Amino acid sequence: MVWTLVSLSGKLRKRERGFCATAITHPSIDKNRTSSPGVCDNMDKATYIRFLVSNAAAGSVIGKGGSTINDFQSQSGARIQLSRNHEFFPGTTDRIIMVSGSINEILKAMELVLAKLLSELHAEEGDDVEPRTKVRLIVPHSSCGAIIGKGGSTIKSFIEDSQAGIKISPQDNNYMASTDRLVTLSGTIEEQMRATDLIVSKLSEDPHYTQSMNYPFSYPTSYNAMNYGSNGGTGGRFQNNKEERNNSLTIGVSDGHIGLVVGRGGRNILEISQASGARIKISDRGDFMSGTTDRKVTITGSQRAIRAAESMILQKVAYASERVLAQ
Repeated sequence: MVWTLVSLSGKLRKRERGFCATAITHPSIDKNRTSSPGVCDNMDKATYIRFLVSNAAAGSVIGKGGSTINDFQSQSGARIQLSRNHEFFPGTTDRIIMVSGSINEILKAMELVLAKLLSELHAEEGDDVEPRTKVRLIVPHSSCGAIIGKGGSTIKSFIEDSQAGIKISPQDNNYMASTDRLVTLSGTIEEQMRATDLIVSKLSEDPHYTQSMNYPFSYPTSYNAMNYGSNGGTGGRFQNNKEERNNSLTIGVSDGHIGLVVGRGGRNILEISQASGARIKISDRGDFMSGTTDRKVTITGSQRAIRAAESMILQKVAYASERVLAQ
């Protein structure tokens, strides 16, 4: 999952450090967002932000018959769109949420979404949740320079102002999205919301940024999870011979991390299998890789499907390790 959320009980403190400060409370949202005259000329300008949510969690954001997402739109005034089921950000099993409207409306909508995801996480794992959060924003590569600034000056000021961790993925990263990069925000909900405020405000100044609003979920076919990895070979994605289908790879996953890979009711492993096209089998408890306490995860399918599934499994493991370090 993308989210490692903490209780939002109590009011979040209001920040006023040069940019428009966001006043947010939980469960309701403060309607007044403070600003200084002349500082927030772009506040009412239509803009957007995109971020990732796990496919499993997306259902709770939508609600029965779209009731939850409609309610969020009504409360915030923003438009909220999700990529289709199994339409993932390249190299992940995460769907894309795009929130559009004024900056005020976007921030209100994001707070509602985060609060909903938090409640679902508490229902699944109990109230003892790590006191850190992680949100991954999707930003066009061409707009990242504005966030970074000369010599990294802008991103440093954003980190200092918000107290959030802000990391921008390199252009040639494993997500293989040719025009987009991931901006990862870590910290408390308040810190992440402040960082989002700063980032969206900066992006809204870029006239080219809003052009991507018309194509929020568009990625070349070669970047879909089914085709994740090298495209070497002629017509590789159409090969259907027995040898190509029956390749296998066995990797070890720590027994302590296997639960996150499998997911509640097996939903994570099912998503990975559906996204990659590979078959995945996990060894029984006590059946470890030789000389280790790592469970055996056997991936079967084409080489491309195996690479895709292995990458997504390792992402789940890396996320589990980050959660331990954040405690």
